[in-house]
Amino acid sequence: MCVSQCIDVTCVDRCLAEGCEEALKALEQCAAKSGCGPDDSSCVARVCGKQCGRTFEPAPRSPEKEAAEPCADASVGSGKVPEKVVGRWTLEAASIRPEERPRIASEEGTDVKPRPDFKQALVVTPGGCFLLRTKLEDATLGRGNALEIRSWGAFQVDEKKKTVELRTKTGQAVGPVCGKPRVMGLSKGKFEKPVYKYLVERDTLTLTAQNPSKQTFQFRRQTPEQQSQPEQPETQKEVE
Repeated sequence: MCVSQCIDVTCVDRCLAEGCEEALKALEQCAAKSGCGPDDSSCVARVCGKQCGRTFEPAPRSPEKEAAEPCADASVGSGKVPEKVVGRWTLEAASIRPEERPRIASEEGTDVKPRPDFKQALVVTPGGCFLLRTKLEDATLGRGNALEIRSWGAFQVDEKKKTVELRTKTGQAVGPVCGKPRVMGLSKGKFEKPVYKYLVERDTLTLTAQNPSKQTFQFRRQTPEQQSQPEQPETQKEVE
């Protein structure tokens, strides 16, 4: 639920540190000692099944079906949005929250080193629906586990103020956990409704948080070729 509202990787790190980090580390150590091949997820699931169950307390069942195209529901959107913001975007860069700069600087120097499997994508439809997708794979969740965390809702634009509010309606976390496919609903959580200044310049969408942090996120418009290819993890850079 916490991760579903993140855009940048430092936010994801903060979510995972709230009670998850030690459990995930223990799961990673189990996989490392298992003797299983690097791509043998069934072996890891068998050897580390109990440890994985304890880590995810245990992996919840899947009472609901995956929403493959949540923006297909016309009731989710906000109505018409500016044509220039419509499309598929990939997060290319993000600034760091001011309160996190001392920790980042002391641990990593001045550069941000995100989790190797982190990738963030934003889809905005002509009907004013947004879909925010965060991929976390085995480098974060332990070998054999992977989740795509999705949140969606209304992309509410104020063209006069050049602002957009992300009115999240619900979300899901989808993927294999402890060797079993899962669809975990996030509808019971309380979603925030952040407001951002937006700016579109050529193929770049910049969102600036309208709060004291003034955190900035830069998205690059996906090309038709990128949309048709399997997604590969990218390295996120920092916006000064």
